[in-house]
Amino acid sequence: MKARFDFSIDMEKPDRQTHVLRAVMRLPLDIHAVFAFFCDASNLERITPPELRFHIATPQPIQMAEGARIDYRLRLFGFPFTWRTRISLWDPPRSFVDEQIQGPYRQWIHTHRFHEGGGITTIKDEVAYRLPFWPAGEIVHPLTAAQLRRIFCFRKQAIEKNLCTDL
Repeated sequence: MKARFDFSIDMEKPDRQTHVLRAVMRLPLDIHAVFAFFCDASNLERITPPELRFHIATPQPIQMAEGARIDYRLRLFGFPFTWRTRISLWDPPRSFVDEQIQGPYRQWIHTHRFHEGGGITTIKDEVAYRLPFWPAGEIVHPLTAAQLRRIFCFRKQAIEKNLCTDL
């Protein structure tokens, strides 16, 4: 019997400049196994669509902890970017937050939450972001939103493939 994986994604705009993406995924796995996967920064390359050419530039292995900084290289809409994030909260195995300190967004705060109940681990992602060059930057939001939805849908499939091969 194949396990069923619940997944949902939605977006909202709580104020004039901020957009919020929320994705929820449920896996029939132990919270510690799921969190361990997310603790390994190299897994980010596995769960990012290949057309983004996402590469972690920081030497690995990376010790994930509050204050850790991670540098990436990627392409968004064909343009190369460098991106630097900082882990601003580290609370294993319940949550962590990475915040952009340099990159393509004016603001990017990605909160990862994990909860286990009844043999199911729920992964909740919340990304609060602001586009650059506000208000003119809002013109490209439909394209940005579509790209983010695609990234998180790809991510869902990649997480299933990497974590749930025996289910």
